[in-house]
Amino acid sequence: MTQGKLIVITGPSGVGKGTLVKELLNLHPELNLSVSATTRSPRPGEVHGVHYYFLSPAEFETMIASNSFLEWAQYTGNYYGTPRAQVETQLQEGQSIIFEIELLGARQVKSNFPDTLGIFILPPTFAELERRLQGRGNDSPTAIQQRLERAQQELQAADEFDYQIVNDDFKQALKLLEKAIFS
Repeated sequence: MTQGKLIVITGPSGVGKGTLVKELLNLHPELNLSVSATTRSPRPGEVHGVHYYFLSPAEFETMIASNSFLEWAQYTGNYYGTPRAQVETQLQEGQSIIFEIELLGARQVKSNFPDTLGIFILPPTFAELERRLQGRGNDSPTAIQQRLERAQQELQAADEFDYQIVNDDFKQALKLLEKAIFS
């Protein structure tokens, strides 16, 4: 059996990674989304085990101590990470797995699996990124400011990845994403 493929999609918060990945998975059911764990509270409509594994900080720290994460990071006051066992099983079964994760996690995955396909999603402009974050309506002004400060640093890392896709026109960005993954 052929080993599966790891695909990391990263970029600043608010750039549209989640929307692109959701549509990609609708169009390509052969792809699997890696389900991450987090200590942040669920957003409306998010389901434990589907969108994230929602853990307490103590549960997360226990998993860190037992090396149960393929990657993990702390971001805007919360932990995020990918449970190792699930990914390794899927790869051995020949499944391709998409990671929609933040930059530090993406770097860790690429470090652990050098053949990982890395895709960085960019906003059309920084002002548009700020508008999108404010338009979500689910973050405090302080959290938005933290995300924007982090985004300035993350955008400098775009060249570390195999592909950089500007999410200005959604349909075009989706086509470029498909091309990067399947060509």
